[in-house]
Amino acid sequence: MSNAPLADIDNGIVTFLPLEQTHEGKYKVKICNVYQIRLQHIQDKEWSISILLSSPENYISDGILYPKTTWLGSELLSKLAKWSTEIMKREFKSTLSLISVARYSKIYQDLKEKYKRIVKVWPEVTNPEKFVYEDVAIAAYLLILWEDERAERGLSEKQSFMDLGCGNGLLVHILSNEGHSGKGIDVRRRKIWDMYGPQTYLEENVVSPNNLYPDVDWLIGNHSDELTPWIPVIAARSSYSCRYFLLPCCFFDFHGKYNRRQSKKTQYREYIDFVTEVGLVCGFKVEEDCLRIPSTKRVCLIGKSRTYPAIQDAALDDQRAHYINSRQSFNKTASDKKDRLYQVDSFLTAGHTTALIGDEEVLQNTNVENVLMSGFLPRGKEQMRNCTALPKDFVDKVVLKVVQLLLSESKESPPGNTTTWNRGESLTLGEIAEHLDKKTLKTLKNEYGGLQTLLRNNHQVFEVLNGKVHIRDWREWKPPKKNKRNEHVKQRFPSRAFKTRLCWFYMHHPQGCPLTSEFCHYAHGAEELKPSLTVPKMNHVKQ
Repeated sequence: MSNAPLADIDNGIVTFLPLEQTHEGKYKVKICNVYQIRLQHIQDKEWSISILLSSPENYISDGILYPKTTWLGSELLSKLAKWSTEIMKREFKSTLSLISVARYSKIYQDLKEKYKRIVKVWPEVTNPEKFVYEDVAIAAYLLILWEDERAERGLSEKQSFMDLGCGNGLLVHILSNEGHSGKGIDVRRRKIWDMYGPQTYLEENVVSPNNLYPDVDWLIGNHSDELTPWIPVIAARSSYSCRYFLLPCCFFDFHGKYNRRQSKKTQYREYIDFVTEVGLVCGFKVEEDCLRIPSTKRVCLIGKSRTYPAIQDAALDDQRAHYINSRQSFNKTASDKKDRLYQVDSFLTAGHTTALIGDEEVLQNTNVENVLMSGFLPRGKEQMRNCTALPKDFVDKVVLKVVQLLLSESKESPPGNTTTWNRGESLTLGEIAEHLDKKTLKTLKNEYGGLQTLLRNNHQVFEVLNGKVHIRDWREWKPPKKNKRNEHVKQRFPSRAFKTRLCWFYMHHPQGCPLTSEFCHYAHGAEELKPSLTVPKMNHVKQ
């Protein structure tokens, strides 16, 4: 899928025709998504710029190839007006400069169609529309990049990979489904990991610069935070044939936050240059490209070939160690030496490598392993403090205590009277806290949000509004209305999640559940329980 722009220079009009490829290989115009950009002269130096849609009510947005209409109106117009009055030097390369745009569009649409169902069952608090389609776009880019590499090298077997700091693991899931053997590692397990199934290999663990992956073809760093500058180092030391793909986001140096050194560049451009320099020092030919993703941080760096023969690998290892060591030394004195820029002057003659800071030679025989670990603090296994890691019996005890407290504040309904099901009264969080023992309060104090977070987590039982806690009455629940503004918000009860958990009220409320089993989303007894949803493995896209 691509856009064919038709320019009417005399009238200042550009019409964008979205083209879709049919099964016969022909292209047809997607009429509902045709749009125009018009530039009109008003008077003197006054101009106007506008965007027109051929069919606004039928326009289909995917947030990538077809931007949202709100973005076209509120963002694109202002950007076009700004760009038209500026004389700018291009700071980054054009989008998708290293691969075929036509092939990318085709693969992206195929993957998007295959994995769009994940948006509807996304269990994380992050925006599924952004994260799912961003990872789909990155996967499409990598699949084409790797296909081109196989053609260049005459390879038949698909490349293997290791995603360091894999986050939600969706990129690993897609690449694995598309036929590439690989694995993802992250310091914290995500809920969605359980939905991918056993064919997607994800590991909860800490990644250290000393970890090497000699049997892996490609290392991936997708928003890998403090690991970002280390990934070229790890790739270089893993094996002479190991390559890497980096999508830098947050600004980290080897031993902490990155300190700016050149105010003439934007912080992002300066950081990209730094990570590029790391790759060069490690002996890679570093290529830069811009991805087509819904993010302001779109520049990726690719190291897929070396600048030196394999026989000089040991000498380069020394160079890498000295460079890392000098970065640490520089950062320690950056406050009083702001004008001393790090400069690498390296040459390989008779296995000798030299690097300079200013005019001072800093290269000495340094133990590589010690340098890699010196000053680096790997992110430890994150301690969950949102009440989700509390012991189940502790949570159950607090939930039951609060329900009993709310019920005791109201007049009891006659036994068996379902029309006046007792939902109790409402109490403030402070009033409830007064009835909890000191040990319980101390435990909750160590959690983010404390009592309120625990009650909100138990959404089935409680409703917390304006600081007051109520027992939830599911007879009042209505599914949210679908509209364009909340399409990305997952409904509380997708059909696939129906009856996957026991009904708390059926098990514990004096009058049972106010709903019959037919209408309750939760299971009335173990015999009604259904298995939780997992994302099925899919056949990979033909490239």
